[in-house]
Amino acid sequence: MLPLTKHLQRQISALTAALTLATGCAHDTPNLHYLGDADLRYYKEQATEVDFPAVAQPTAEEVAFSTEPNTLRLDEHREIREISLPEAVHTALANNEIIRSGSQFLSPGNSILANPTNTPSVFDPAIQDSGVLFGGRGVEAALSAFDAQLNASMVWGRNEAVQNNAFFGGGATPGGTLVQETGAFNASLQKQFANGGLLSLNHNVNYLGTNLGVAQLFPSVYTGNVALQYQHPLLAGAGTEFTRIAGPIAQSFGGISGVSQGVLIARINNDISIADFQANVRNLVRDVEEAYWDLYLAYRNFDTAVIARNSSLGAWRTAETRWREGDRHRGEEAQARDQYFAAEALARTSRSNIYSAETRLRRLIGIEINDGTVLRPADEPVTAEVVPDWYVNLIEALTNRVELRKQKWNIKSLELQLYAAESLTRPRLDLIANYQVNGFGDDLLSQEDQDQAGTAQGLNSFYETITQGDQTGWNLGVQMNLPIGFRSAKAQVRNYELRLAKARKVLEVQEQEIGHELAAAFQELTRAYAALESNYHRNIAANENVEVLERRYEGGLDDVDTVLRAYERRAQAEVAYFQSLIDYNKALIDLEFRKGTLLAHNNVHLMEGGWTPEAYDEAWERARARSHAFDAGAVLDTLPPEFATDGPFGSVELATPEAANALHGSAPGSAPPIPPMVDDLPAAPGLEAAPPAEPTPTPADTPAGDGNDAL
Repeated sequence: MLPLTKHLQRQISALTAALTLATGCAHDTPNLHYLGDADLRYYKEQATEVDFPAVAQPTAEEVAFSTEPNTLRLDEHREIREISLPEAVHTALANNEIIRSGSQFLSPGNSILANPTNTPSVFDPAIQDSGVLFGGRGVEAALSAFDAQLNASMVWGRNEAVQNNAFFGGGATPGGTLVQETGAFNASLQKQFANGGLLSLNHNVNYLGTNLGVAQLFPSVYTGNVALQYQHPLLAGAGTEFTRIAGPIAQSFGGISGVSQGVLIARINNDISIADFQANVRNLVRDVEEAYWDLYLAYRNFDTAVIARNSSLGAWRTAETRWREGDRHRGEEAQARDQYFAAEALARTSRSNIYSAETRLRRLIGIEINDGTVLRPADEPVTAEVVPDWYVNLIEALTNRVELRKQKWNIKSLELQLYAAESLTRPRLDLIANYQVNGFGDDLLSQEDQDQAGTAQGLNSFYETITQGDQTGWNLGVQMNLPIGFRSAKAQVRNYELRLAKARKVLEVQEQEIGHELAAAFQELTRAYAALESNYHRNIAANENVEVLERRYEGGLDDVDTVLRAYERRAQAEVAYFQSLIDYNKALIDLEFRKGTLLAHNNVHLMEGGWTPEAYDEAWERARARSHAFDAGAVLDTLPPEFATDGPFGSVELATPEAANALHGSAPGSAPPIPPMVDDLPAAPGLEAAPPAEPTPTPADTPAGDGNDAL
């Protein structure tokens, strides 16, 4: 090739620069004209906008069949639907696949709306059990590490190339074309064992055909082998216990997978998920019970407000009559009228509170917003005094609280991971063994043993030479990887030691916290019952006071102010009594909650969902087979040792002499209820709505009762 002259080089450079500049500056839009009017419906003037997903889902029946919510504006009568507490709990458990929380209602942070992915649900244990990602693998995903893996490939090829050298061209004439036709088949079957060993069965077949006939036995030939390989860890990652905790070391990814990908850790994660689910169900039951008694209290407050309003109405009528007759001044009539409208406003507010409390209960139990009825509690609250034993209840709390069980699972998981991490502080030393049978043949398969070259062995068939096994090979040795200093492995061990120390200290503090919570529950239970007793006597006294002052007022011995104040005190006393009664029942709920026995107290038990009939049949057959096996406990060990039981493990030791005296001969549970100190607690007034107020004895423009006492 002749060199370019300098003049020609400068011309080419200038032309290249001009073309580059012309291309870079050519941004002018061509002036085009189109026939017809432009359709700009596809024109968008912005790249980002609010779009909606194309997801169509039927509206929930609880919303679709709901009517307008109950409010004070609705004049029509609503049918009362009585509901018992067990029915409310059962309905809530049946309808809360997505578990609601009473405290999050109307909150901007309501997880159902703000964070639906992490909202607790009945699906969570199954989601954890079927997880496949690092850090959230379920048992099936962890067991998949031991599944046999089959890999196979088949590739054909052809290549034609002109050769420049006879030596490197395999004997081809310089300038001639070397033609090669190739085929490659590779297959392997791998099986991972629980002891960390990896067994591989490999089969390779390679075909090569050329247009060269010089210095070759056959123009085309099949070569390959059948090989069996085994690799077994001897130090780091060795043993069944490590593999069950961390997963096979051959499949680990250093700082990514860690030592938490084994079957045991996946099983513990499932147990932690079940503990979280149990805690969420427990919280739901507590919210339902409290909402139930809040609705009961709303009805009681409404009854009290209606009675107070009707009493104020009667006082107003009497005061107006006496004023018109000249016995009393106008100020008494105005005071009675003021008291009446104040009581009327309180009655309306109390009625609205019933609707609000009923809406909260409806939400928690998962029924329609409004089905044309108004829920009303059918059960009465407990009035008898319950005197629980401190030491017995403390043992129950430290045994049954799900938070402690969850933390103990965390500790067990960290203990196992620490053991696996310590194994990695040793060198990676693996035993490697390989044995193979080689094959060679003019054809892949052939019934004829004699080949074209007339060899003594007969190399006509590739697979025949494989089966003859005359050409073999083997390898045996070790492979070692030794990080100098083991800095990463030792840091991992130190990390797990610190995490385990923290987890154990957290467990201690949790036990202390539960003890303080139980103490607060005891104090609240005692306070609530003491207030209940006092407010009971206060309620009796307030009713007697009203009876006496009403007679004196009707006889003209007292003014209207005295009787109105008596009405107000009676209403306050009755509200305080029922408030303390509900507080006492909530204290009983809280006591069961702090003991960890709330679900058992409500006869709620967690069970696994149903399997297919085939699964039960297979389990039955395996149980029958195992029933005829012999006990190998004397010669076989379980690694790691069993660490899960069907019931609480260990015992709670209380060191005080009072605890020993209290627990001697006593069974777990609370002491039997002690009768109340008062002789007779007042019978709960009926939940029937008070009758509507009669028209006031005032001129036509004077407001009277609105007549909306009925729900």
